[in-house]
Amino acid sequence: MLIVMKPDATPDEVGRVLEIIEHLGFRPHTMPGASRTAIGITGNRGAVDPAHFENLPGVADAIRVTKPYKLISRDLRPERSVIKVGNATIGGDELAIIAGPCAVETVDQVFSAAEAVAKSGARFFRGGAFKPRTSPYAFQGKGEDGLRILAEVRDRFGLNIVTEAMDERGVDLVERYGDCIQIGARNMQNFSLLKYVGRTRKPVLLKRGLSATLDEFLLAAEYVMSEGNYDVILCERGIRTFADHARNTMDLSIVPAVHRLTHLPIIVDPSHGTGRNYMVNPLARAGVAVGADGLIIEIHPCPEEALCDGAQALTLEQYSELYEQVKAIHAVVGEQSLVAAEA
Repeated sequence: MLIVMKPDATPDEVGRVLEIIEHLGFRPHTMPGASRTAIGITGNRGAVDPAHFENLPGVADAIRVTKPYKLISRDLRPERSVIKVGNATIGGDELAIIAGPCAVETVDQVFSAAEAVAKSGARFFRGGAFKPRTSPYAFQGKGEDGLRILAEVRDRFGLNIVTEAMDERGVDLVERYGDCIQIGARNMQNFSLLKYVGRTRKPVLLKRGLSATLDEFLLAAEYVMSEGNYDVILCERGIRTFADHARNTMDLSIVPAVHRLTHLPIIVDPSHGTGRNYMVNPLARAGVAVGADGLIIEIHPCPEEALCDGAQALTLEQYSELYEQVKAIHAVVGEQSLVAAEA
C-alpha cells in the first residue's frame, strides 16, 4: 500500500496517517519528495483496505502496490534519490567517482592512491579492509588496522570512504571508520546481513550478485530499506556467463532498467566487471554513456605488486586519463538529457 499525501499536507496530517498505520500493526516508511510526501506500508501479509486512509485530511490517494518491491519503486518516489555520503552526494547531476585500491596494503600505497584521487577532483575513496577471497589462503585484508588507515585518508585528503563489510562485526567497524558500507556481490543475498545494515544510518553501496536477476537485485535493496535505511546505492559489477574473454560480463543494460523502475542511483564497476586492465577504461566510458550515476574504479601505484586484483587495477596515470574522459562524456549526456526534457 502506498499513501500519497497532498502537496499542502501538514506535518500533523502526515503524523496522523503514520499513527493509523502503526495502530494497524504495520510499518510506515515516509518518503518526502519534491512536491509531496509518500508513505509506504510494509509488514502486511495481505491487502490493506484503502478505506482506512482515503478520507483522512491531507491524503490525496491510497494505492495498492502489486510489485514485489515497494520502497525502491518510482511509484513511491517519482524523482530520483540523491544519497548523501559524507560531505558529497551520489545521484543527481554530478558524476560520482569512487576510486582506490582493491585492498589496503600499506600506508604509502594508500596515501599515494588517495593523493591521485583527490588531485583529480573525485570525492570518494575505496579500499578493502576486509576481503572476501575465493581461496582461504589469499590475502584477507588488514581488518581494523586497514580501516584506521582509511580514516586517515579522510582526515588528510578530505575524501569520503567507501569500504566493504562482510559480517555484523564488520558493519559496526565500518560505521565507526567509514562513510559508506559496501555489501559485496557474494553477500547480496545474505539476508540477515542486509537487515543488519538496514538498521544502520550509514549509506549502503549494494553490489549485484554474481548471477542475480534484476528482480533479485532490487529485492536485496528492498531488504535494506524495509529496515529503515533508505540511503541505498546500487552497483553493477558484472555477472557470470559462459564468456571467458573477461572475468565477468558487464551488463550495462541494467542501468536504464534500474532508472526506469526505481528512484535509486546506480553506479558501475568496470574493474570487477571485466577483470582486465585494458578493458576498464572502455567499459567505464560506456557506463557513463548509458546513464550511470557514477563509477567505482580500482587503482594502484604499482598494480604488478598488488596483493589482490592487480590485473584489473589502473595505474595512477591511467586513472587520471580516465577521469577526464568520463567527465567529458557525462557533460555531453547531461546536455542531451536537458534538451530532451525541454523538448
